[in-house]
Amino acid sequence: MEATHKRITVVGAGMAGSEAALAAARLGVAVDLIEMRPTKLTPAHKTGAFAELVCSNSFGGEGESNAKGLLQAEMLEAGGIVMGSAHANRVPAGAALAVDREPFSRSVTAAVRAHPLITVHERELTKVPDGIVVLATGPLTGDALAADIKGLLGDEFLGFYDAAAPVVAYDSIDMAVAYRKGRYGQAADYINLPFTEEEYGAFYAALEAARSHTPHDWEKLEFFEGCMPVEEIGRRGRDTLRFGPMKPVGLEHPETGKRPYAAVQLRQEDAEGRMWSLVGFQTGLKWGDQKAIVQLIPGLQAAEIVRYGVMHRNTYLNAPRLLAPTLGMRDHPRLFVAGVLAGTEGYLESSATGWLAGSNAARRALGLPGVVPPVETMLGGLVRYLATANPQGFQPMNANWGLVPDVDKVKGQGKRERREVMYRRGLAAFEAWLPEVGGAAEPAGAGQVLVPA
Repeated sequence: MEATHKRITVVGAGMAGSEAALAAARLGVAVDLIEMRPTKLTPAHKTGAFAELVCSNSFGGEGESNAKGLLQAEMLEAGGIVMGSAHANRVPAGAALAVDREPFSRSVTAAVRAHPLITVHERELTKVPDGIVVLATGPLTGDALAADIKGLLGDEFLGFYDAAAPVVAYDSIDMAVAYRKGRYGQAADYINLPFTEEEYGAFYAALEAARSHTPHDWEKLEFFEGCMPVEEIGRRGRDTLRFGPMKPVGLEHPETGKRPYAAVQLRQEDAEGRMWSLVGFQTGLKWGDQKAIVQLIPGLQAAEIVRYGVMHRNTYLNAPRLLAPTLGMRDHPRLFVAGVLAGTEGYLESSATGWLAGSNAARRALGLPGVVPPVETMLGGLVRYLATANPQGFQPMNANWGLVPDVDKVKGQGKRERREVMYRRGLAAFEAWLPEVGGAAEPAGAGQVLVPA
Protein backbone atom coordinates (compact mmCIF):
# COMPACT_ATOMS: atom_id res chain seq x y z
CA MET A 1 0.00 0.00 0.00
CA GLU A 2 1.25 3.49 -0.78
CA ALA A 3 1.62 6.14 1.91
CA THR A 4 -1.52 8.13 2.62
CA HIS A 5 -2.43 11.13 4.72
CA LYS A 6 -4.40 8.94 7.10
CA ARG A 7 -3.12 9.27 10.68
CA ILE A 8 -3.44 7.47 13.97
CA THR A 9 -2.04 8.15 17.43
CA VAL A 10 -0.14 5.60 19.49
CA VAL A 11 0.25 6.41 23.17
CA GLY A 12 3.30 4.81 24.79
CA ALA A 13 6.58 3.62 23.27
CA GLY A 14 7.15 0.42 25.23
CA MET A 15 7.06 -3.06 23.71
CA ALA A 16 3.44 -2.70 22.59
CA GLY A 17 3.55 0.92 21.46
CA SER A 18 6.78 0.60 19.47
CA GLU A 19 5.42 -2.46 17.68
CA ALA A 20 2.05 -0.77 17.07
CA ALA A 21 3.62 2.33 15.58
CA LEU A 22 5.78 0.38 13.12
CA ALA A 23 2.94 -1.98 12.18
CA ALA A 24 0.69 0.96 11.31
CA ALA A 25 3.43 2.79 9.43
CA ARG A 26 4.13 -0.31 7.31
CA LEU A 27 0.51 -0.11 6.12
CA GLY A 28 1.12 3.44 4.88
CA VAL A 29 -0.58 5.24 7.79
CA ALA A 30 1.17 8.15 9.50
CA VAL A 31 1.64 7.78 13.25
CA ASP A 32 1.93 10.30 16.05
CA LEU A 33 3.76 8.37 18.77
CA ILE A 34 3.45 10.03 22.17
CA GLU A 35 5.86 9.00 24.95
CA MET A 36 6.25 10.83 28.25
CA ARG A 37 9.78 9.56 28.90
CA PRO A 38 12.36 11.03 29.35
CA THR A 39 10.34 14.18 30.14
CA LYS A 40 8.72 12.24 32.96
CA LEU A 41 10.08 8.91 34.19
CA THR A 42 8.15 6.18 35.99
CA PRO A 43 9.19 4.49 39.26
CA ALA A 44 10.52 1.51 37.25
CA HIS A 45 12.05 3.03 34.11
CA LYS A 46 15.60 4.39 34.12
CA THR A 47 15.97 5.77 30.58
CA GLY A 48 14.06 7.42 27.77
CA ALA A 49 14.73 4.54 25.37
CA PHE A 50 11.79 2.79 23.75
CA ALA A 51 10.92 -0.80 24.75
CA GLU A 52 12.99 -0.56 27.93
CA LEU A 53 13.05 -3.83 29.87
CA VAL A 54 12.20 -3.11 33.50
CA CYS A 55 11.93 -6.62 34.97
CA SER A 56 13.53 -9.72 33.47
CA ASN A 57 15.63 -9.68 30.30
CA SER A 58 13.98 -12.89 29.07
CA PHE A 59 11.30 -13.32 26.40
CA GLY A 60 10.66 -16.89 27.52
CA GLY A 61 11.44 -20.32 26.18
CA GLU A 62 12.12 -21.10 22.54
CA GLY A 63 11.52 -24.26 20.56
CA GLU A 64 8.67 -26.10 18.88
CA SER A 65 7.30 -27.56 22.11
CA ASN A 66 7.11 -24.16 23.83
CA ALA A 67 4.03 -21.94 23.64
CA LYS A 68 6.13 -18.78 23.74
CA GLY A 69 8.26 -20.29 21.01
CA LEU A 70 5.24 -20.32 18.71
CA LEU A 71 4.38 -16.69 19.47
CA GLN A 72 8.02 -15.72 18.88
CA ALA A 73 7.94 -17.48 15.50
CA GLU A 74 4.69 -15.72 14.56
CA MET A 75 6.18 -12.33 15.36
CA LEU A 76 9.34 -13.10 13.41
CA GLU A 77 7.13 -14.03 10.45
CA ALA A 78 5.23 -10.73 10.84
CA GLY A 79 8.49 -8.75 10.83
CA GLY A 80 8.09 -7.62 14.44
CA ILE A 81 10.73 -5.15 15.58
CA VAL A 82 10.85 -6.56 19.10
CA MET A 83 11.65 -10.09 17.99
CA GLY A 84 14.08 -8.85 15.34
CA SER A 85 15.93 -6.75 17.90
CA ALA A 86 15.84 -9.56 20.47
CA HIS A 87 17.57 -11.97 18.11
CA ALA A 88 20.15 -9.33 17.17
CA ASN A 89 20.99 -8.70 20.83
CA ARG A 90 20.52 -12.09 22.48
CA VAL A 91 22.66 -13.46 25.31
CA PRO A 92 23.08 -17.12 26.36
CA ALA A 93 20.10 -18.35 28.36
CA GLY A 94 19.77 -22.06 27.73
CA ALA A 95 16.44 -22.82 26.10
CA ALA A 96 15.16 -19.26 26.58
CA LEU A 97 15.49 -16.08 24.52
CA ALA A 98 17.17 -13.42 26.68
CA VAL A 99 18.71 -10.13 25.57
CA ASP A 100 21.29 -7.53 26.47
CA ARG A 101 18.97 -4.81 27.73
CA GLU A 102 20.52 -1.55 26.54
CA PRO A 103 21.49 -2.53 22.98
CA PHE A 104 18.08 -4.14 22.56
CA SER A 105 16.24 -0.95 23.55
CA ARG A 106 18.55 1.19 21.44
CA SER A 107 17.82 -0.89 18.36
CA VAL A 108 14.04 -0.63 18.82
CA THR A 109 14.32 3.12 19.43
CA ALA A 110 16.45 3.62 16.33
CA ALA A 111 14.05 1.67 14.11
CA VAL A 112 10.99 3.59 15.33
CA ARG A 113 12.61 7.00 15.06
CA ALA A 114 14.01 6.22 11.61
CA HIS A 115 10.64 5.47 10.01
CA PRO A 116 9.51 8.44 7.88
CA LEU A 117 5.83 8.02 8.75
CA ILE A 118 6.34 8.08 12.52
CA THR A 119 6.54 11.39 14.41
CA VAL A 120 7.66 11.06 18.03
CA HIS A 121 6.28 13.52 20.60
CA GLU A 122 8.03 13.53 23.99
CA ARG A 123 5.39 14.75 26.40
CA GLU A 124 2.98 13.45 28.98
CA LEU A 125 -0.56 12.92 27.79
CA THR A 126 -3.32 13.49 30.32
CA LYS A 127 -6.37 12.83 28.13
CA VAL A 128 -7.26 10.30 25.47
CA PRO A 129 -6.64 12.03 22.10
CA ASP A 130 -9.24 12.43 19.38
CA GLY A 131 -9.22 10.21 16.32
CA ILE A 132 -8.05 6.62 16.02
CA VAL A 133 -5.84 5.77 18.99
CA VAL A 134 -3.82 2.81 20.21
CA LEU A 135 -3.48 2.94 23.99
CA ALA A 136 -0.24 1.15 24.86
CA THR A 137 0.74 2.98 28.01
CA GLY A 138 1.77 -0.17 29.81
CA PRO A 139 1.66 -1.11 33.46
CA LEU A 140 2.62 2.34 34.70
CA THR A 141 0.00 4.46 32.96
CA GLY A 142 0.13 8.01 34.32
CA ASP A 143 -2.45 8.88 36.95
CA ALA A 144 -4.10 11.67 34.95
CA LEU A 145 -4.44 9.60 31.78
CA ALA A 146 -5.64 6.59 33.76
CA ALA A 147 -8.31 8.74 35.36
CA ASP A 148 -9.43 9.99 31.95
CA ILE A 149 -9.63 6.44 30.57
CA LYS A 150 -11.58 5.37 33.62
CA GLY A 151 -13.98 8.26 33.13
CA LEU A 152 -14.51 7.13 29.56
CA LEU A 153 -14.92 3.42 30.31
CA GLY A 154 -16.42 3.37 33.77
CA ASP A 155 -15.10 1.21 36.57
CA GLU A 156 -13.56 -1.51 34.42
CA PHE A 157 -10.02 -0.91 35.69
CA LEU A 158 -8.08 -3.55 37.55
CA GLY A 159 -4.56 -3.65 38.91
CA PHE A 160 -1.83 -5.80 40.36
CA TYR A 161 1.72 -5.25 41.53
CA ASP A 162 4.77 -6.43 39.63
CA ALA A 163 8.31 -6.91 40.86
CA ALA A 164 11.84 -7.07 39.43
CA ALA A 165 14.72 -9.21 40.71
CA PRO A 166 18.13 -7.99 41.91
CA VAL A 167 21.10 -8.15 39.52
CA VAL A 168 24.64 -8.91 40.74
CA ALA A 169 28.10 -8.36 39.25
CA TYR A 170 29.74 -11.51 37.91
CA ASP A 171 33.11 -10.77 39.47
CA SER A 172 31.49 -10.78 42.92
CA ILE A 173 30.17 -14.35 42.55
CA ASP A 174 32.21 -17.04 44.31
CA MET A 175 32.62 -19.55 41.49
CA ALA A 176 34.31 -21.97 43.89
CA VAL A 177 30.84 -22.47 45.37
CA ALA A 178 28.72 -21.85 42.28
CA TYR A 179 28.58 -24.10 39.23
CA ARG A 180 27.17 -23.89 35.72
CA LYS A 181 24.37 -26.22 34.70
CA GLY A 182 20.98 -26.16 33.01
CA ARG A 183 18.04 -28.18 34.25
CA TYR A 184 17.47 -31.63 32.79
CA GLY A 185 20.55 -31.66 30.59
CA GLN A 186 19.92 -28.28 28.96
CA ALA A 187 22.79 -25.96 28.00
CA ALA A 188 24.84 -24.85 31.00
CA ASP A 189 24.02 -21.17 30.54
CA TYR A 190 22.87 -20.67 34.13
CA ILE A 191 24.96 -20.26 37.27
CA ASN A 192 23.65 -22.31 40.20
CA LEU A 193 24.05 -21.50 43.89
CA PRO A 194 23.48 -24.61 46.08
CA PHE A 195 22.08 -24.57 49.63
CA THR A 196 22.50 -27.07 52.43
CA GLU A 197 19.51 -27.52 54.71
CA GLU A 198 21.20 -25.39 57.37
CA GLU A 199 22.00 -22.60 54.92
CA TYR A 200 18.43 -22.64 53.62
CA GLY A 201 17.09 -22.36 57.18
CA ALA A 202 19.19 -19.27 57.86
CA PHE A 203 18.17 -17.73 54.56
CA TYR A 204 14.47 -18.37 55.15
CA ALA A 205 14.60 -16.96 58.69
CA ALA A 206 16.22 -13.75 57.40
CA LEU A 207 13.63 -13.43 54.63
CA GLU A 208 10.79 -13.82 57.11
CA ALA A 209 12.33 -11.27 59.47
CA ALA A 210 12.85 -8.76 56.66
CA ARG A 211 9.30 -9.16 55.45
CA SER A 212 7.80 -8.80 58.91
CA HIS A 213 9.24 -5.33 59.45
CA THR A 214 8.75 -4.03 55.88
CA PRO A 215 5.09 -3.03 55.58
CA HIS A 216 3.85 -2.10 52.10
CA ASP A 217 0.62 -0.64 50.82
CA TRP A 218 0.66 -3.24 48.03
CA GLU A 219 0.37 -6.12 50.49
CA LYS A 220 -3.40 -5.72 50.48
CA LEU A 221 -3.59 -6.07 46.70
CA GLU A 222 -3.49 -9.10 44.44
CA PHE A 223 -0.30 -10.24 42.72
CA PHE A 224 0.03 -11.85 39.32
CA GLU A 225 1.32 -15.34 40.07
CA GLY A 226 4.04 -15.14 37.42
CA CYS A 227 5.67 -12.18 39.17
CA MET A 228 5.05 -13.06 42.82
CA PRO A 229 7.63 -11.39 45.12
CA VAL A 230 9.96 -13.89 46.75
CA GLU A 231 8.94 -12.69 50.21
CA GLU A 232 5.28 -13.40 49.37
CA ILE A 233 6.13 -16.89 48.13
CA GLY A 234 8.00 -17.52 51.38
CA ARG A 235 5.01 -16.35 53.35
CA ARG A 236 3.08 -19.40 52.16
CA GLY A 237 5.34 -21.82 54.00
CA ARG A 238 8.94 -22.76 54.72
CA ASP A 239 9.24 -25.17 51.80
CA THR A 240 7.29 -23.17 49.23
CA LEU A 241 10.44 -21.61 47.81
CA ARG A 242 12.12 -25.04 47.54
CA PHE A 243 9.25 -26.20 45.36
CA GLY A 244 9.21 -22.93 43.41
CA PRO A 245 12.04 -20.64 42.25
CA MET A 246 14.59 -22.48 44.45
CA LYS A 247 13.67 -25.97 43.25
CA PRO A 248 16.87 -28.08 43.11
CA VAL A 249 15.49 -30.80 40.82
CA GLY A 250 17.71 -31.27 37.78
CA LEU A 251 20.53 -29.23 39.32
CA GLU A 252 22.72 -32.00 40.69
CA HIS A 253 26.34 -30.91 41.02
CA PRO A 254 28.21 -31.87 37.81
CA GLU A 255 31.20 -33.22 39.78
CA THR A 256 29.66 -34.88 42.82
CA GLY A 257 26.24 -35.74 41.39
CA LYS A 258 24.71 -34.51 44.67
CA ARG A 259 21.42 -32.65 44.61
CA PRO A 260 21.40 -29.53 46.83
CA TYR A 261 18.68 -28.95 49.42
CA ALA A 262 17.66 -25.82 47.48
CA ALA A 263 19.24 -23.73 44.74
CA VAL A 264 19.16 -20.22 43.33
CA GLN A 265 19.83 -19.78 39.62
CA LEU A 266 21.47 -16.77 38.00
CA ARG A 267 20.72 -15.76 34.40
CA GLN A 268 23.04 -13.68 32.24
CA GLU A 269 21.86 -10.09 31.77
CA ASP A 270 24.33 -8.60 29.28
CA ALA A 271 26.31 -9.77 26.25
CA GLU A 272 29.63 -9.64 28.09
CA GLY A 273 28.31 -11.66 31.04
CA ARG A 274 29.24 -9.00 33.59
CA MET A 275 25.76 -8.88 35.17
CA TRP A 276 23.54 -11.76 36.32
CA SER A 277 19.97 -11.66 37.66
CA LEU A 278 18.47 -13.91 40.34
CA VAL A 279 15.89 -16.05 38.55
CA GLY A 280 12.46 -15.90 40.18
CA PHE A 281 13.64 -13.49 42.88
CA GLN A 282 11.40 -10.52 42.23
CA THR A 283 11.17 -8.50 45.41
CA GLY A 284 9.88 -5.30 46.93
CA LEU A 285 12.00 -5.46 50.09
CA LYS A 286 13.99 -2.45 51.22
CA TRP A 287 17.41 -2.31 49.63
CA GLY A 288 19.28 -2.88 52.88
CA ASP A 289 17.25 -6.03 53.53
CA GLN A 290 17.75 -7.17 49.95
CA LYS A 291 21.51 -6.90 50.26
CA ALA A 292 21.60 -8.81 53.54
CA ILE A 293 19.40 -11.61 52.17
CA VAL A 294 21.21 -11.88 48.84
CA GLN A 295 24.52 -12.19 50.67
CA LEU A 296 23.13 -15.16 52.62
CA ILE A 297 22.93 -17.11 49.37
CA PRO A 298 25.93 -19.47 49.04
CA GLY A 299 28.35 -18.02 46.51
CA LEU A 300 27.00 -14.49 46.94
CA GLN A 301 28.50 -13.69 50.34
CA ALA A 302 30.42 -10.79 48.75
CA ALA A 303 27.87 -10.04 46.04
CA GLU A 304 27.84 -6.57 44.53
CA ILE A 305 24.23 -5.71 43.68
CA VAL A 306 24.27 -3.55 40.56
CA ARG A 307 20.49 -3.20 40.41
CA TYR A 308 18.11 -3.78 43.29
CA GLY A 309 14.70 -5.38 42.94
CA VAL A 310 11.75 -3.00 42.79
CA MET A 311 7.99 -3.24 43.15
CA HIS A 312 5.64 -1.23 40.97
CA ARG A 313 1.97 -1.06 40.18
CA ASN A 314 0.52 -2.52 36.99
CA THR A 315 -2.63 -1.00 35.54
CA TYR A 316 -4.80 -3.04 33.19
CA LEU A 317 -8.36 -3.20 31.91
CA ASN A 318 -11.01 -5.83 32.43
CA ALA A 319 -10.49 -6.95 28.84
CA PRO A 320 -13.44 -9.42 28.58
CA ARG A 321 -15.87 -6.60 29.35
CA LEU A 322 -14.31 -4.11 26.95
CA LEU A 323 -12.33 -5.58 24.07
CA ALA A 324 -13.07 -7.36 20.81
CA PRO A 325 -10.53 -9.91 19.49
CA THR A 326 -9.25 -7.20 17.13
CA LEU A 327 -8.14 -5.36 20.31
CA GLY A 328 -10.57 -2.58 19.51
CA MET A 329 -12.98 -1.45 22.20
CA ARG A 330 -16.49 -2.71 21.61
CA ASP A 331 -18.22 0.51 22.68
CA HIS A 332 -15.49 2.87 21.42
CA PRO A 333 -14.34 1.40 18.10
CA ARG A 334 -11.85 4.20 17.42
CA LEU A 335 -9.83 3.06 20.44
CA PHE A 336 -7.48 0.08 20.43
CA VAL A 337 -5.57 -1.30 23.40
CA ALA A 338 -2.37 -3.35 23.55
CA GLY A 339 0.13 -4.74 26.01
CA VAL A 340 -0.34 -4.97 29.75
CA LEU A 341 -3.16 -2.42 29.60
CA ALA A 342 -5.08 -4.91 27.44
CA GLY A 343 -4.61 -7.71 29.97
CA THR A 344 -1.47 -9.46 28.75
CA GLU A 345 1.53 -10.46 30.82
CA GLY A 346 5.03 -10.53 29.35
CA TYR A 347 7.23 -8.60 26.94
CA LEU A 348 6.52 -10.98 24.08
CA GLU A 349 2.76 -10.85 24.56
CA SER A 350 2.86 -7.04 24.79
CA SER A 351 4.75 -6.71 21.53
CA ALA A 352 2.50 -9.20 19.73
CA THR A 353 -0.71 -7.45 20.78
CA GLY A 354 0.92 -4.13 19.89
CA TRP A 355 1.53 -5.39 16.37
CA LEU A 356 -2.10 -6.53 15.99
CA ALA A 357 -3.59 -3.38 17.54
CA GLY A 358 -1.41 -1.14 15.38
CA SER A 359 -2.30 -3.10 12.25
CA ASN A 360 -6.03 -2.95 12.99
CA ALA A 361 -5.92 0.74 13.91
CA ALA A 362 -4.25 1.44 10.56
CA ARG A 363 -6.80 -0.70 8.75
CA ARG A 364 -9.61 1.28 10.39
CA ALA A 365 -7.97 4.54 9.26
CA LEU A 366 -7.91 3.10 5.72
CA GLY A 367 -11.58 2.11 5.89
CA LEU A 368 -10.84 -1.62 6.16
CA PRO A 369 -12.30 -4.11 8.66
CA GLY A 370 -10.25 -5.47 11.53
CA VAL A 371 -8.59 -8.86 11.27
CA VAL A 372 -7.85 -11.58 13.84
CA PRO A 373 -5.29 -14.40 13.47
CA PRO A 374 -6.65 -17.96 13.18
CA VAL A 375 -7.62 -19.77 16.36
CA GLU A 376 -4.76 -22.25 15.86
CA THR A 377 -2.18 -19.47 16.21
CA MET A 378 -0.86 -18.38 19.59
CA LEU A 379 -1.67 -14.72 18.97
CA GLY A 380 -5.15 -15.65 17.78
CA GLY A 381 -5.72 -17.74 20.89
CA LEU A 382 -4.44 -15.00 23.17
CA VAL A 383 -6.65 -12.20 21.82
CA ARG A 384 -9.70 -14.45 21.76
CA TYR A 385 -9.07 -15.25 25.40
CA LEU A 386 -8.83 -11.56 26.28
CA ALA A 387 -12.17 -10.94 24.58
CA THR A 388 -14.06 -13.95 26.00
CA ALA A 389 -12.58 -14.83 29.42
CA ASN A 390 -14.63 -14.73 32.58
CA PRO A 391 -14.56 -11.05 33.63
CA GLN A 392 -14.95 -12.01 37.29
CA GLY A 393 -11.49 -12.00 38.84
CA PHE A 394 -9.82 -11.50 35.44
CA GLN A 395 -6.02 -11.49 35.56
CA PRO A 396 -3.47 -10.87 32.79
CA MET A 397 -2.63 -13.83 30.56
CA ASN A 398 0.55 -14.95 28.84
CA ALA A 399 1.19 -17.41 26.01
CA ASN A 400 0.38 -21.03 26.86
CA TRP A 401 -0.86 -24.12 25.05
CA GLY A 402 -4.26 -23.87 26.72
CA LEU A 403 -5.06 -20.94 24.42
CA VAL A 404 -5.11 -23.01 21.22
CA PRO A 405 -7.04 -26.16 20.25
CA ASP A 406 -5.36 -29.45 21.00
CA VAL A 407 -4.60 -32.00 18.29
CA ASP A 408 -5.88 -35.55 18.13
CA LYS A 409 -3.80 -37.94 20.17
CA VAL A 410 -1.78 -40.46 18.22
CA LYS A 411 -0.79 -43.74 19.82
CA GLY A 412 2.76 -43.56 21.14
CA GLN A 413 2.86 -39.77 20.80
CA GLY A 414 3.73 -37.90 24.00
CA LYS A 415 2.81 -34.38 25.09
CA ARG A 416 6.00 -32.88 23.68
CA GLU A 417 5.37 -34.42 20.26
CA ARG A 418 1.75 -33.20 20.24
CA ARG A 419 2.89 -29.67 21.06
CA GLU A 420 5.40 -29.78 18.24
CA VAL A 421 2.51 -30.66 15.93
CA MET A 422 0.51 -27.74 17.39
CA TYR A 423 3.50 -25.45 16.81
CA ARG A 424 3.83 -26.38 13.15
CA ARG A 425 0.06 -26.19 12.62
CA GLY A 426 -0.11 -22.76 14.27
CA LEU A 427 2.82 -21.28 12.38
CA ALA A 428 1.47 -22.58 9.05
CA ALA A 429 -1.93 -21.02 9.84
CA PHE A 430 -0.30 -17.71 10.75
CA GLU A 431 1.77 -17.65 7.54
CA ALA A 432 -1.32 -18.35 5.43
CA TRP A 433 -3.33 -15.63 7.23
CA LEU A 434 -0.68 -12.90 7.28
CA PRO A 435 -1.42 -11.51 3.78
CA GLU A 436 -4.92 -10.58 5.02
CA VAL A 437 -3.35 -7.90 7.22
CA GLY A 438 -2.12 -6.03 4.13
CA GLY A 439 1.10 -4.24 3.40
CA ALA A 440 4.43 -5.95 2.97
CA ALA A 441 5.54 -7.65 6.16
CA GLU A 442 9.33 -7.63 6.01
CA PRO A 443 11.37 -10.35 7.69
CA ALA A 444 12.28 -9.36 11.24
CA GLY A 445 15.10 -6.86 11.03
CA ALA A 446 14.76 -6.19 7.30
CA GLY A 447 14.86 -2.49 6.55
CA GLN A 448 15.12 -1.75 10.27
CA VAL A 449 17.95 -0.24 12.24
CA LEU A 450 19.23 -3.00 14.50
CA VAL A 451 22.15 -2.79 16.86
CA PRO A 452 23.66 -6.28 17.19
CA ALA A 453 25.38 -7.38 20.37
